[in-house]
Amino acid sequence: MSTLALARHSGALAQRSLIKTLRTPEALIDVTIQPVIFLLLFTYLFGGAIADGNRHAYLQFLLPGMLAQSLAMGGVALGQNLNADIEKGVFDRFRSLPVSRSAPLVGAVLADVVRYLSVCVAILGFGAIMGFRVQTGLVPALAAVALAIGFGLCFCWISVWVGMLVRTSGAVQGIMFLLVLPLAFGSNVYVATDTLPGWLQAFVQVNPITPLVGTIRGLLVGGPVAGHLVATLAWMAGLLVVFVPLALRAYARRA
Repeated sequence: MSTLALARHSGALAQRSLIKTLRTPEALIDVTIQPVIFLLLFTYLFGGAIADGNRHAYLQFLLPGMLAQSLAMGGVALGQNLNADIEKGVFDRFRSLPVSRSAPLVGAVLADVVRYLSVCVAILGFGAIMGFRVQTGLVPALAAVALAIGFGLCFCWISVWVGMLVRTSGAVQGIMFLLVLPLAFGSNVYVATDTLPGWLQAFVQVNPITPLVGTIRGLLVGGPVAGHLVATLAWMAGLLVVFVPLALRAYARRA
């Protein structure tokens, strides 16, 4: 089947997923209310201790990291939803239609852009209310949002793969949180890397979240960007190269 047909079929199935999301807006709680709660908790509970009482300075440091973390966590629901659709027999119907075999997965990933945009709006909007200010200008801020969403679209293929492998949607959530939480907390999201023990610094340096946070932080509040950006783009390409084929293979066996 041609690339054009795949794009058309994926777009139609992405529209289906978007309609489903609009009809169940409570499904966006994890990418709207939850990130705001995390931002509030870490700023006001730990910001004073970590930043020597200067919560505003800590907010400037924390928010770019929270944006990156929330984008990584936002893809967990995608694997859950795909797993639930398989269990309900939705993909049996897709198999009877003249569409590309990969279109249901690609369409679901494309529809997830709405969730990632919701994360960005929620964190940056509420962060502005709390006192966060972009220091670099509109264009770098838009670039930070675009990069964060792009990374989320690459990272979510891990969730798609897991969703094709395990038997229940609850298991998808459990496995993905076992992966995402160590990546989130074992990074430079909450504290600077040089304040961590040496063995943990070694993990932080090879953590894909770390260069993403560094890039977003540089684009929003200033600092080095180029090196972090190259590493982030390399991780994004690697995630696609590894997990898209794995997800499609697992889908072919499951659906």
